[in-house]
Amino acid sequence: MQPTARLATIIHLCSFLVLLYSLSMFGPILMGLVFVEADLSSFIITLAGSSTIGLAGWLSTRNADKNLRTRDGFMVAVLFWITVSIISALPFLLDKRLDLRIVDAVFEGVSGITTTGASILNDIDNQPKSILYYRAQLNFLGGLGIIVLAIAVLPLLGIGGAKLYQSELPGPFKEEKLTPRLADTAKHLWLIYTGLGLACGIAYFLAGMDWFEALCHALSTVSLGGFSPHGDSLGFYDNPAIELVGGIFSILAAINFALYFAAISKVSLMPILRNSEFQFFILMVTLVVGFTCLELYRTGTFDAQGSAVHGFFQAISIMTDNGLGAGGYPSWPAHIVLLLLGASFFGGCVGSTCGGIKAMRFLMLHRQSSTEIKKLIHPNATFVTKVGGNPVSDRMIQSVWGLFFLWIFFACVFVWGLVASGHDFVTAFGTVAACINNMGVGYGDTSSGFGTLTDPGKWLMAVAMLFGRIEIFPILVILSKTFRRF
Repeated sequence: MQPTARLATIIHLCSFLVLLYSLSMFGPILMGLVFVEADLSSFIITLAGSSTIGLAGWLSTRNADKNLRTRDGFMVAVLFWITVSIISALPFLLDKRLDLRIVDAVFEGVSGITTTGASILNDIDNQPKSILYYRAQLNFLGGLGIIVLAIAVLPLLGIGGAKLYQSELPGPFKEEKLTPRLADTAKHLWLIYTGLGLACGIAYFLAGMDWFEALCHALSTVSLGGFSPHGDSLGFYDNPAIELVGGIFSILAAINFALYFAAISKVSLMPILRNSEFQFFILMVTLVVGFTCLELYRTGTFDAQGSAVHGFFQAISIMTDNGLGAGGYPSWPAHIVLLLLGASFFGGCVGSTCGGIKAMRFLMLHRQSSTEIKKLIHPNATFVTKVGGNPVSDRMIQSVWGLFFLWIFFACVFVWGLVASGHDFVTAFGTVAACINNMGVGYGDTSSGFGTLTDPGKWLMAVAMLFGRIEIFPILVILSKTFRRF
């Protein structure tokens, strides 16, 4: 395929995805009508502009070759996430009630669609309902990925989506399919995702929220996004039941969605309970939550009940990169906060909506490290690294080590960048952990909001959020000389 033809294919796919995403603006418009808001022009303009651009690009390239190569899949994934971030920022920029500058609107839009949940808005409780809903909707759509949703429609257009799917969902087992047809896979994932969101919303409502706040928090929780209609997040309610709902559904959202499909298909929980990554994830959650609760009680931060409730919810929220907050988390003893910030790099399971490096990769690194120790003791023996009873290829181990190195390397680069832009080291470390892991809860000067960042710091953290959401490799692939020569 010639470069011009490949470009037409990329433009065709990106245009379709933009057109599809533009339809999401009907959600906040409808919510604005429900609450009788006078000004919905920011969403209407965004809908009209993005749909026009998407439709024009799609129609003008409708004769393009529909076969998507691996390299084109990477390009589409990266370009789409950049484009959708810009579109997501437009309602924040155009809404005169918010009075945001470009850098602030872009930061909020990127934070929403990457499910980071870091906000620069002041007085969140008094923002228009359409804006509050829109922020939660951004989390929800970004959670499983707009591209995965699009795959369910691509076959109808004669567009092969396999390469796009693999670019959007990087991971050790990204080539596995739940069903023989990729479109069916995407549909099943979204049905499970939506069902989990519905159950979460009902649970929040029964725990004491009104319908609107239950809806917004459900969208943010199952996406592990963290945007809340309240500046104090779940801490606003001071309700143990609500925190328990948030903690439980954060765990459920951090489990590989492929396991849910397997469990439903076999009408049994065994596919989940016997999964090695799930077992490792639950083990780490138990250790982190247990230590957090014990330390909160030992240090006198809360009484026994408060330590159990706040420790359970907040440890899970940070570890799964949900980012909803309660119990005055940033003011907790520094060693507890440091533990949880470190746990945010762990994340949840591959194939879930969480951020971070993911449990499967840590499990693989742990097994590989154990194998290396055995080889040092018995240099002439042959050992095979296994996960779940299956041998892990050297290629897969190399890929995981590569991602791990790049994740830590860029985290250090971003910390250095924030320090260079005028922030202290504590703020820089906590902020980078929040952004590159798509966790959203800052520390230091950003503990109460990210509006305190300098403008260069906001741009830098917007890049960090995209790096974390796309998982670094696709961005580096399209920037490499090898990619341009291929």
